[in-house]
Amino acid sequence: MPQANQPFIYRSIFISDVHLGTKDARAEYLLDFLAHVRCEYLFLDGDVFDIWKMKTSRWHWPLLNTQLLQKFMELASAGTRVIYVPGNHDEFFRDYLGSEIGGVQIHREYLHTLADGRKALILHGDEFDSVVRHSRLLKWIGNAGYEVLMWANRASFRVRRWLGKGYWSLSLAIKQQVPNARIYIEKFEQAAIRHARAHQVDVIVCGHIHHANLREEQGVTYANSGDWVEHCTAIVEHMSGQLELVNWVKESAERLDGRLRLDAPVVPAPVLDQPVSAKSAHS
Repeated sequence: MPQANQPFIYRSIFISDVHLGTKDARAEYLLDFLAHVRCEYLFLDGDVFDIWKMKTSRWHWPLLNTQLLQKFMELASAGTRVIYVPGNHDEFFRDYLGSEIGGVQIHREYLHTLADGRKALILHGDEFDSVVRHSRLLKWIGNAGYEVLMWANRASFRVRRWLGKGYWSLSLAIKQQVPNARIYIEKFEQAAIRHARAHQVDVIVCGHIHHANLREEQGVTYANSGDWVEHCTAIVEHMSGQLELVNWVKESAERLDGRLRLDAPVVPAPVLDQPVSAKSAHS
């Protein structure tokens, strides 16, 4: 465990589904996470923005969102290789594949070589929607039902903060009780694993379904980075190439030895003192 004020050092960090532009985005938690880490590669694995919501009159853009975008660009300018793989909610940026914005490189998918030599395919995961059939209940949850769950989640968050308690996802607890939701997740994971085997890669990293997981099956490591709406999770690659699932809300207090208060106001993260040299790799 690092000493006070020392960052956690990773080779790569994978995050997805931040959904900036909605009231549900937990930008303050992601800013806090990025303030306590350093990495050579940062993968933004889709749905960083919620363009769907931003096209309506209900979009939401606090100052924290702008600070988060500035942090991405600061990391890129300081030497971290920042790779953005747009998802379905921010597919607008798929029109700019191969380009670079503020030092952030945009790709449709990305082949990354882990430190231990394994090949990892990074994509958002909406590609599997045509493979996995949605039940009517799941479609309802994904549309109007999901909006209701998110409203309830925000209300629960405000009440818990008023009571001095930490973040807890009411919407996640409800969805975990829906059998069809668990079936859909399993089908999605199986589709991703089949995709990895078909492309002869060792690891597949995705997001999209807001269900973080790290597991091995059929010789493939399936890694889902979850989201920063309900879970506040990320997949990290250690310098050895080992992957780990990090839940920042649950683990930060323990990881920082009690020195971090997640309910405290967030101060914009400083630029890294020294650039992190990226190793050569990849497509």
